[in-house]
This record gives sequence, structure tokens and C-alpha cells, in this order.
Amino acid sequence: MRRTWSDRTNTPTAPLIVGGGLGGLTAALALARAGIRSHVLEKADDFVELGAGLQLAPNATRILADLGIFDKVAEVAVFPSRLVLRDAVGGGIVTELDAGEPLRRHFGHPYLVMHRHDLLSILLDACKEAGVVQLDAGREVIAVDQDQAAVEVTCADGSRYRGPALIGADGVRSFLRTVLSDDALVHDHFVAYRGTLARAQAPAGARFDQMLFWIGPDFHFVQYPIRRGELFNQVAVFRSDRYQAASDDWGTPDELEEHFRPACAAVKAGLRTIRRDRRWPMVHRPPISNWTAHRLTLLGDAAHPMLQYIAQGACQAIEDAHCLAAELQRHLPDVEAAFAAYQAERAPRTARVQQTAQLWGEIIHVDGIGKVLRDALLGPRRADDYEPLEWLYGYGRETTLRAPPMARPQGGVATAARRDRRLT
Repeated sequence: MRRTWSDRTNTPTAPLIVGGGLGGLTAALALARAGIRSHVLEKADDFVELGAGLQLAPNATRILADLGIFDKVAEVAVFPSRLVLRDAVGGGIVTELDAGEPLRRHFGHPYLVMHRHDLLSILLDACKEAGVVQLDAGREVIAVDQDQAAVEVTCADGSRYRGPALIGADGVRSFLRTVLSDDALVHDHFVAYRGTLARAQAPAGARFDQMLFWIGPDFHFVQYPIRRGELFNQVAVFRSDRYQAASDDWGTPDELEEHFRPACAAVKAGLRTIRRDRRWPMVHRPPISNWTAHRLTLLGDAAHPMLQYIAQGACQAIEDAHCLAAELQRHLPDVEAAFAAYQAERAPRTARVQQTAQLWGEIIHVDGIGKVLRDALLGPRRADDYEPLEWLYGYGRETTLRAPPMARPQGGVATAARRDRRLT
């Protein structure tokens, strides 16, 4: 008979998850589906998600299906027919990817785009419905202590929480990462301006059936619909020539205009509708080999903050959460064995994704002979050639959580109450 934490005297039964964003709530839901309760501590006063557009490739959507929330996601998402890479200066097509039914058939699951808040809301509702996820906002973790039986965290308000395991999902500026590493954030001098428009306010010629990636020398512009096509998401990115580590006086709106001056008319039309008061410096960290210390582990941006150029940040957090739940389910009650197995599976995978994202950022931003060679290489490829993406989108095809009895409720108080009795 499988042992659980509840078989051990004086041992708390709910792992602590620090961070209530996409990664943290996906981890909580995956644990619930695996029959494991959890306790989520969120620093903000509410469970909210900053940003707007979010891209989810088949390696993430297959996990959302396994967790039982894909149908809810599909109700608010957009399924683009094509991903089109265009020259931001000349306007021509560099290459295309058929993201419609051929991709769905090839990988078994679709590519979709949606509002980040919509996914967070679906995850939050699913966690509440599961009945075994405790959710506490306004809890900023400032200290961690471990002993042989458990982990205890102290919050800024003086509250303390104890659990058999601690999962750090606290983002790119993770406090829990500092327990394991003193590495600094890396700034490549790029900054992003982004925002959404109502469909009626979208620039002339906006496509609501495709994703457009306009690429230029040290700048790019992204456009795609979200929220059932009711909103139009845009992101303008460029490398600042005025970057200063100790100052925020760089990547300013006047630089935005300056860097996009060579852009074609379609890009400039979209740029005119970009808000100038929403600026995000783009940061990342190089891969590290160790995310784990005894009963503490990391996931998502806390473990592997990456550049956005291949749209895998959220996807990799979702993969992490699913893998971690499977390993905890498999190794209960041995937390250290579960975390070691999780890290062994995920660290090489996410390191490759991080490095690929950085390389792709260099590729899309080249000029001169580099641009000529890039376009000559990418131009002849077929839109339905998925072989280069097999390693990325095909990951985890055969992986599902082994649901114990009553671990996948269809909702309702009675179902949740039955699971509570089994886990305590």
C-alpha cells in the first residue's frame, strides 16, 4: 500500500507552494490531480497575473488536457491558423508555420494564444474546486528553515507555515532561489512595450486568424488576437543604446520611436497604438544545474528564467508542475528522492530551452550579411515542416498523472470532502 505523509507522526501533510502565478497554481492543481493537498502562499494581496498575451504550444496544451482544464481554456483562447515571421523593414514573409489542424494532428494537441489572466482564473477556479488546495494571498515569504521532518517559512507579516516540502514558484526575482544560488539577473539591454486593444481599435489590416512576428535589426513587433478574438495583443521590443545598470532612464518611449523608424508602414501603424506607460526590461539568467536543497525545490521562472523569443516561459513552468507532481506521487513520502528525480528530468530540458531562446533572439535581430543568410536558410522551408520543433513541442507525449481514486473530481462539495478525508 502506498505510503503518504499522513502516515508519519507529527509531519504536516500539505507541501507549501510559494507563488500563486501560472506556475504555482498549475503545480497546486497537478498535485491535487495526483491526490496530494497543497498550500499556496502568494505575495500579492490577490491572485493576479501581470501582462496580457500568452502563447501555449502543444507541449503545454497536452498537460492542460491531462489536468482536466483544456475545455475551459479552449472557450477563451484563439487557435491561430499560422505563425508568420515577417521582415519588419521590408514587410515580406521570411517563413511561416502552419499552426492549424496539421500541427494539431502531428503533435496531438494544438497551439493557442490567450490572455494570461484568463488562464490564471481558470487555474484558480480549478484549485478551489479541487477542495485540497489552501490559498493565502498577502503572504510574502522572507525566511526559510528546514529540519529532518519538514520545512517552515516565515512571512513578512509574522505568520509561519510548515509543510513536508517547499516549492518555489516565486518568479524571475525569486527569493527562494537565493537560498540555492547567488547568481544575478542578466540584462541584454532589451525592453518591451506591450498592451491590448479592443477588436474595433486594432490597427488597419490586423489579422485575427494569425500570429505575426515582425523581425528587424535589434527590434521586433508581435501581434496576435486573444480572448476569443475580442482583444488584439501587441508587443514592441528593442535593444536600448542607453542601458545603465543603476538607472531606469533607458529604453524610453523616445528610443522606441527611434529604433522603429526603419519599420514598414504596417508595423508603424501598430506601434502608434502601443501604450507608452507599460515598459518591461527583459531579464533572464543562465541555466544552473541545482534547483534543490533537501526539501526545497524551484519551478518556472524561479528555476530557469528565460527570454521570451520562443514563447516557452509559461510552457516550461507548466511542464515543471506536471513533472513535479508525478515525481512526488511516485516517491511519497521521500521528498528528497522526488525532488532529485524531478531535477534530473527537468534541468537538462529547460537548459536547452533557455539556450535556444537566447540563440533565437540573436537570429531574429541580426542585420547585414547575417540577415541575408538567415532569410536564405529559413525562406525555403515548408510551413508544415515540424521536424525542427519535435524536441520542443513533442515533449511528454506519453506522460500522464496516475490518478488515485477520487483524485479527479468533477466538482461539488461531496467529492471534495471525500478527498479531504483520504488525504488527512
